[in-house]
Amino acid sequence: MQTNRSLTRMVVSVSQLLLFGTLLFSGLLYHAVIQNGNMTSTRRPNFIIILADDIGWGDLGANQQERQKLSNTPNLDLMAQEGMRLTDFHSPASTCSPSRAALLTGRHGLRNGVTHNFAVGSVGGLPLSETTLAEILHQNGYYTAMIGKWHLGHNGPYSPTNRGFDYYLGIPYSNDMGCTDQPGYDIPPCLPCEPGSQIQHYRVSKAGHSSCYSKVALPLFENETIVEQPLDLWRLTQRYTSTALDVILKARKQAQPFLLYMALAHMHVPLSPHFHVPLPSAPHPSEGAVYAASLRDMDELVGAIKNASDASEKDNTLIWFTGDNGPWDQKCLYSGSVGPFQGKWQTSRGGGSAKRTTWEGGHRVPTVAYWPGRVPANSTSSALLSGLDIFPTLLSLAGVKPLPDRRYDGMDATDVLLHGTETGHKFLFHPNSGAAGKYGDLQTVRMGRHKAFYITGGAEACSGSTGKEELHDPPLIFDLSQDKAEETTLDPTTEEYREAEERGRRAREVLLYDIATDPLLSTADYTTDQSAAPCCDRRHASCRCSSG
Repeated sequence: MQTNRSLTRMVVSVSQLLLFGTLLFSGLLYHAVIQNGNMTSTRRPNFIIILADDIGWGDLGANQQERQKLSNTPNLDLMAQEGMRLTDFHSPASTCSPSRAALLTGRHGLRNGVTHNFAVGSVGGLPLSETTLAEILHQNGYYTAMIGKWHLGHNGPYSPTNRGFDYYLGIPYSNDMGCTDQPGYDIPPCLPCEPGSQIQHYRVSKAGHSSCYSKVALPLFENETIVEQPLDLWRLTQRYTSTALDVILKARKQAQPFLLYMALAHMHVPLSPHFHVPLPSAPHPSEGAVYAASLRDMDELVGAIKNASDASEKDNTLIWFTGDNGPWDQKCLYSGSVGPFQGKWQTSRGGGSAKRTTWEGGHRVPTVAYWPGRVPANSTSSALLSGLDIFPTLLSLAGVKPLPDRRYDGMDATDVLLHGTETGHKFLFHPNSGAAGKYGDLQTVRMGRHKAFYITGGAEACSGSTGKEELHDPPLIFDLSQDKAEETTLDPTTEEYREAEERGRRAREVLLYDIATDPLLSTADYTTDQSAAPCCDRRHASCRCSSG
């Protein structure tokens, strides 16, 4: 098996070299035509969004200055050196579906209806009343492609190709929501799919332990067709890479601006790194060789996309790398690093402080913007920004206006990216994401250097402890400029606390009123039915695709 994987990797590498040559030639020819025709200003930019899954702020080598020489992310570090590192950037939510819905709509879950994750058997998805970034760009002449995890509904009108994408290759939900023949690394480990020779009627159930899905194999979709079930996790990165390069080449040949949305399986468990290549020598806070190798795997994918983009339209393509939420504490050595954002107030009382929580580790994610000649090189911004801002920023750069029949929560960050201004959000709200409180409720607010919590607890830590759910009235308030670890609350008797509490309370009241009076509030259908789960062949165990 090692030999086969090595051969596969060699084939992909040779293909990449050939593709880079083609892209470089066509790119140089295109630029010559553009320059001779004096049409440079009329070109609309290309956009590549790379969304990592369950990634920690401290996983990016460039964010950990003392560890850069031993970084597992050399390509991302180079991209940061040649672009802008956004150090105070936050995912719109601390779990998968709500974060992705907000990124594609520029609206909180209380507006777009997506407040928690969709299931294997989900009937619905992102409400059809919502309009995605892809739909708007497609309507304005962009070629739109998505590769990777969707998790916004996989049936009929909810699938990516019915939500604005011309092409789709990927998985409908997280890579741990289905069995495979060769499971990756997870805690606790999951069993492989049932043998393909066994014939049985398809059913949805869980076996082994509560987080293992054993009866429905993880499918790979191309557009609306299942092309592999169960998919091969160990070849997924290579398949995503080669497909992404094909997308870039196709758009180049068509001389058409494009949006490529890459929603990676990295760094979500189960991890499936390529151990047949030399393991990175860099240490990782978890001291996990598997996680370190997975980071390197992800970084090589990012590097391949960057190289292909550079060879095509280097000065006309914005690459925006970020994450959907922070690392998953309870996965222990298979979980990432939150860096200095440790949520010590919570961890000292038991429970996790990363994914699913509103502690900084749950939503402050590594983020890099790269656009040679436009985004200042080797720059760092501490502007308070969010994944909500991707939607309005890309539309602005494309010269397109969002639909006027609804309200948005994202801000246009063009001035931050292109001109280095530090004007971000005055207030940024972090929704409850499955740890404590009602899904989607906005019970944590950031205002400048202060952050107020109206609820805490609920998430599981690596140790197995779960934080007690606690309501706070008055709220807990931290000064992040002095206390990145969120360890010590402000004294409620001080003037600093009273002023911060009043600002946060008023901002929350204003936002909740704005949401309540929004002319378009969507409701997601979260009903489930076993017949709604993606299944290649219901006659076969695990819905396995028939070989004949």
